[in-house]
Amino acid sequence: MALGITLLFVAILCGIATIREVKRRNFFAVGFAGISFLIFGWFSIMTIFVSGAPDI
Repeated sequence: MALGITLLFVAILCGIATIREVKRRNFFAVGFAGISFLIFGWFSIMTIFVSGAPDI
C-alpha cells in the first residue's frame, strides 16, 4: 500500500510539472512530464486496486 501511495505522490508531482512546463512552453519537458504522469498514475492506481484498501 505504501508503494501505491508513493507512486501516486510522484504522479501528482509530474502533473504539476506538466502544467508548469506548458506555461513555460518547454515542450520537450512537457513530453517527459506527461508520459511520466501517465505511467506513474497508472501504476499507482493499479497497485492500490490490486493490493486493496486495508481492512478497517
